[in-house]
Amino acid sequence: MQFLLAFLVVGPLLGAGAALLPAPPGLKGRSPDQAVLRHGVTVTAALLIAAVVLALGFDHDQPSRMQATTDISWIPALDVRIHLGVDGISLPLLVLTALLTFLCALYSYFSPPTGPSPKAFTALLLVLEAGTLASFAVLDLLLFFLAFEMVLIPMYFLIARWGGARRQAAAWRFILYTLLGSVVMLLGLLLVGLRAGTFDMVALATDNGRSLTVTVQVIAVLAIGIGLAVKAPMWPLHSWLPDAHTAAPTVGSVLLAGVLLKMGTYGFVRIVVPVAPDGMRVFAPYLAALAVIGIIYGSLACLALARTGAKGDLKRLIAYSSVGHMGFVLLGIASMTPTGINGALFANIAHGLITGLLFFLVGAVKERYGTADLDTLAGATGAALYGRAPRLGGLFAFAAVASLGLPGLAGFWGEMLALFGAFRPAEGLSRPAFLTFTAIGAFGTLLTAAYLLVVVRRLCMGRGPTAIAETGTRTAKAHGGAGTPSRTEGTPLADIRPYEAAAWAPLAVLTVVAGLWPAVLLGLTDPAVQQLLAGGNQ
Repeated sequence: MQFLLAFLVVGPLLGAGAALLPAPPGLKGRSPDQAVLRHGVTVTAALLIAAVVLALGFDHDQPSRMQATTDISWIPALDVRIHLGVDGISLPLLVLTALLTFLCALYSYFSPPTGPSPKAFTALLLVLEAGTLASFAVLDLLLFFLAFEMVLIPMYFLIARWGGARRQAAAWRFILYTLLGSVVMLLGLLLVGLRAGTFDMVALATDNGRSLTVTVQVIAVLAIGIGLAVKAPMWPLHSWLPDAHTAAPTVGSVLLAGVLLKMGTYGFVRIVVPVAPDGMRVFAPYLAALAVIGIIYGSLACLALARTGAKGDLKRLIAYSSVGHMGFVLLGIASMTPTGINGALFANIAHGLITGLLFFLVGAVKERYGTADLDTLAGATGAALYGRAPRLGGLFAFAAVASLGLPGLAGFWGEMLALFGAFRPAEGLSRPAFLTFTAIGAFGTLLTAAYLLVVVRRLCMGRGPTAIAETGTRTAKAHGGAGTPSRTEGTPLADIRPYEAAAWAPLAVLTVVAGLWPAVLLGLTDPAVQQLLAGGNQ
């Protein structure tokens, strides 16, 4: 178990180094480019197998206990240690990261992104996986910061070198926002470690803030929270996200939404809530207020992009939807209750599965039509996806209704539990204020359903026969002829290809499994959350 967790952290870095070496002659296949992409699939598959074996070997009777631990002194003067471990909170995120990275590598093997050398692409993908897995596995504050920062450079280059229009500006905005937030976060982490006398996250959580004054806790929560909120992303620190998603290649968007955003919310649960509980209580109402503003803001932005004539980009729309969905996660955390935090952790996993699938599907639509502009897609599809690529259209509709929180699918439980947690917040928090936040968040679920149903209607069903006929009549009158719709509007498209089915099916299946059997996840997270909130009192 120790070896498996260490392999998950170190293995991607070794694979990234190997990707930059020349391929042996017998492994090149048709070309060196194919060989290095196949190498990426092989390494990420090995890491996924290791993550699954780790999950199977995990003691599910004691999910609150740190397992597969490694604890080695690294910087004795500061008591900084190479401390690794996994519990019921981090295990689902490790498996999700390994799964999404493997699916992205598999998808890229058959549909390589347009850009420079595949060697660099594969190496950056593996470095990104290493940083993300390490963020969920390390138990030292400074190691967490290093892992948290490791993902920035590979994601910057994935956007800047393999992205679409305006990729340079989007990449710079991404890295400037996250770096500035990280500088402030580092100061907060140093303050906690130096005042408490240790950087060990387990010891700090057990201490539960007893060795820190309320003033130190308030300053630490403010500093650490800013860095985490940028990555979460929390309104109004979210503005880098739509540009980054719009410009990123498909696999970049999948990983950005599926795992990178979770690093911010995971940091709140793992560090801020247990280490500085008194400081968190001070800021909890403000965090909840900003969370519900993000829910409403993200939904209204999506509605604006979805309306006819708005020239809304589908990738941008889904990026704004992430602001709203992550608002529910932050609301659950702000409640400081087991119910709310369990809901937040469940919503993290559900969002990774569903939004990852949505970005895969939008990438496929863009590849087939040459655009992600919703007006163009709704106007040019004629019979739309249901008529031209029915399986693709059906899967998109499935992902959309999962995203809006349809009961029986994964998106429902996390948001519902987050709202329940806010309905009865922790002792010491204002019940009237959180009741207001609950009502606003519940209204946000209606807005979410509204914009997603509009998108499904326009993308999957098109403008409808009347609108098509009117367009044909206007076009014919302009040319002095009879009105008939363009022949290209009904032309069949390539439906779901075998490699796309292989990359997308696990996400769809897990969305159903998590929706029908939420106890699979909640059974892992709940004991660990109870232990985290109780600190040394349990």
